[in-house]
Formats: sequence, structure tokens, C-alpha cells
Amino acid sequence: MAIEVSGKLVASGRQFAIVAGRFNNAIVSKLVSGALDAIERTGGSAAQTEVVWVPGAFEIAAAAARLATRGNIDGIICLGAVIRGAAPHFDYVASAASRGIADVAARSSVPVIFGVLTCDTILQATERAGTKAGNKGFEAAMAAIEMADLFAILGEGSR
Repeated sequence: MAIEVSGKLVASGRQFAIVAGRFNNAIVSKLVSGALDAIERTGGSAAQTEVVWVPGAFEIAAAAARLATRGNIDGIICLGAVIRGAAPHFDYVASAASRGIADVAARSSVPVIFGVLTCDTILQATERAGTKAGNKGFEAAMAAIEMADLFAILGEGSR
């Protein structure tokens, strides 16, 4: 029989940070509200959660990397919205944001969660920020909460 290990959805006693891209703020602010709601619903404190605003999705990874090295954060939730336009700008920003956040997550000793919407239309983004498709900020926070607990169980280093 295998030994199974998983984290629990308990935010109490943990410190989270949210890095949010200000571009498409009408969408991102709803993602941030959803993330704070998830933290509160699992016993954490929204009032004690640090929300760091950056200009856009491209800058999220740099701020997340700084937060990850501070030592007082149990999980980082990266939130933003990149919406396709007529120019290829979408492809560059979406790719750089996802790659940058993934790189920070791979190097970090705390969970760094990707919650950046990459949508074709404003309607799709709106649906993912609290209407038809739920709130992806809430979902990203739930992943951060579970992973923070898992990281605490797994500890640091190896045998």
C-alpha cells in the first residue's frame, strides 16, 4: 500500500500574499476579492493578507520572487488577466507571465500559485472572475492554502 500525503484547506495561522496585476483591474479586483474570501473561509485573515499591486501580468513574477525570499510568507497567489486583442501582444505577455511565475514556483520554498486568466474575450474573463465559471481567484487561493499545508507536512530538505 502506498503512503499518501496531502494538504488540508486550513489557512489559520498562515500568512499569504497576493500579487495582482493592475491591468484589467475591473477583472483582477474581483479575483483578489475571491482569493481573500477563500482565505477567510478557511480560517485565515484577509486583513493580514498582503496584497501587492504591480502594473500588469508581466511584472507579477518579479514581485512574487521578492516575496518568496522574505521568509514570512506561507503561500503566494499570483492573479492577473491577459485578454487577447488584435495584436500579438497577448501571446508575449501570457507566455512571459506563465513562464515567469512557473520559474519562481520551481525555485521557491513556498508555494507560488498561478491564477492569471488568459482569455480571448472580456466576457470570458468576466465569467471566470465570479460569474458563470466561478471565481478563479478563489480557486487559486484554495490551491495556495492546500499547498502551504502540504509544504509544512513535507518539510524542507531531503533525507
